[in-house]
Amino acid sequence: MVYILLGAGFEEAEALVTADVLRRADIPVSLAGIGGELVTGSHGITVQADLPVDAVSLTDGDMVVLPGGMGGVASIEGSQAAMALVRRAAEGPALWLAAICAAPTLLARAGLLPQGARCVCYPGMEGELSAAGAVPAMDRPTAAAGRLITGKGPGAAFDFGLALAEALKGAEAAAQVRAALHYAGV
Repeated sequence: MVYILLGAGFEEAEALVTADVLRRADIPVSLAGIGGELVTGSHGITVQADLPVDAVSLTDGDMVVLPGGMGGVASIEGSQAAMALVRRAAEGPALWLAAICAAPTLLARAGLLPQGARCVCYPGMEGELSAAGAVPAMDRPTAAAGRLITGKGPGAAFDFGLALAEALKGAEAAAQVRAALHYAGV
């Protein structure tokens, strides 16, 4: 299962495009709301979560996805339940963690980026990645380091979703979704 954490002020494109791409690859996705069932994103779009974040129970193979949006990132950082999931995903050898836009900086501040890992984030925030010992790879829309996948920002949402689909289900499944979407991105 993939759990996409939604906190007030999350970046809608990053959360919803990712959920859509993964579901097209037949990967189960749940939107986990922080602070309520209805969560409003940074552009005023309200989304109904599938379950509250404190009801998420991770098992081997699961992935936790952190969309960006400054408000959404602050919501995740301010939630004990959300941060417990993030830490568990970062430290669990059989779990996946993915973050896009401003969310990789949350991982940097929490000390959860692997030393020397190639990561991306929203342009202009890469200093936080460097300060945490990661290596910014800002010449690409996504970067993978083991079971950690990072994405650049809203414009990279399709690339991010496809990278997650490839990690979880293989290159062929991701290629099929890419073709069905008629996506010609990077």
